[in-house]
Amino acid sequence: MYDIVIIGAGPAGISAAIYAVSRGKSTLLIEKEQVGGLIGKVSTVTHYSALVEPETGETFAERLKSQALGAGVKIVDEEVLSVTLESDIKEIVTNKDYYQSRTVILANGTTARTLGIPGEAEFKGKGIGMNAAKDGAAYAGKNVYVVGGADGAIKEAIYLSKLAKKVTIIHFEEKLGAIPEFLNKVKASPNMEVCLNSRLTRVSGKDCVDTLEITSEKTGEKRVIQDPGCGIFVYAGSTPNTEMYSELKLQDGFIPVNEKMQTALPGVYAAGDICVKQVRQVATAVADGAIAAINAAME
Repeated sequence: MYDIVIIGAGPAGISAAIYAVSRGKSTLLIEKEQVGGLIGKVSTVTHYSALVEPETGETFAERLKSQALGAGVKIVDEEVLSVTLESDIKEIVTNKDYYQSRTVILANGTTARTLGIPGEAEFKGKGIGMNAAKDGAAYAGKNVYVVGGADGAIKEAIYLSKLAKKVTIIHFEEKLGAIPEFLNKVKASPNMEVCLNSRLTRVSGKDCVDTLEITSEKTGEKRVIQDPGCGIFVYAGSTPNTEMYSELKLQDGFIPVNEKMQTALPGVYAAGDICVKQVRQVATAVADGAIAAINAAME
């Protein structure tokens, strides 16, 4: 039995846990993968106040974990299988244990989308669906393709351009949706090319990807590219991890909260990218976690 159980150890969950412990609350933080969440998998962390340069997703996640453990937060490496949120005593069942709490903070974020195209599952990790920070070096001097047009995709493309022979950005819209800082870097990079109004629709090969099919959004014309040894990095957005929360009324899959990060259920809070919100950044996730924990601690 804990005062507060937090599901998810990304920036929102870590922030919430630190604030909860500081308020004298017995606090349990549950994370099924690694502390840091999606931010721990990016090549670089940018636009966050007081960053330690150079800051990678891995180093940022390591410092999040170190700070939480130093504050006395208990973190367990477990997967939550089911939750009961409507009762006064909340119940959380994991793959290893069972927990109870009067208050729960849902901070388990989002999961990166896949493209759902032929060959993607077959060649995952064999030319497609890799992590730029972890796998980028393996494609040094080779051609790389980045699928996506938002800030996250373009930031990773810029990182990969320092390693790859050439980086081609494939985006289905008429223009990239990234901030000017990133767009200017793309324009200034001699080995970066942008392929707009296009979708990657198929990959194939023998032992790894050697063929790509790119389809025009305007004409439907299919272009086949032979590029043995290439790397394809997919950044096609993400979906909220809310499948377990059937007791909550969701909005487009996300959790509505008020200014205190409270959901519609008493004793249930949510923080970070899992919430209905305008801006999804590390800075807003950390703020959400602090607000949620401070208010949860007053119950």
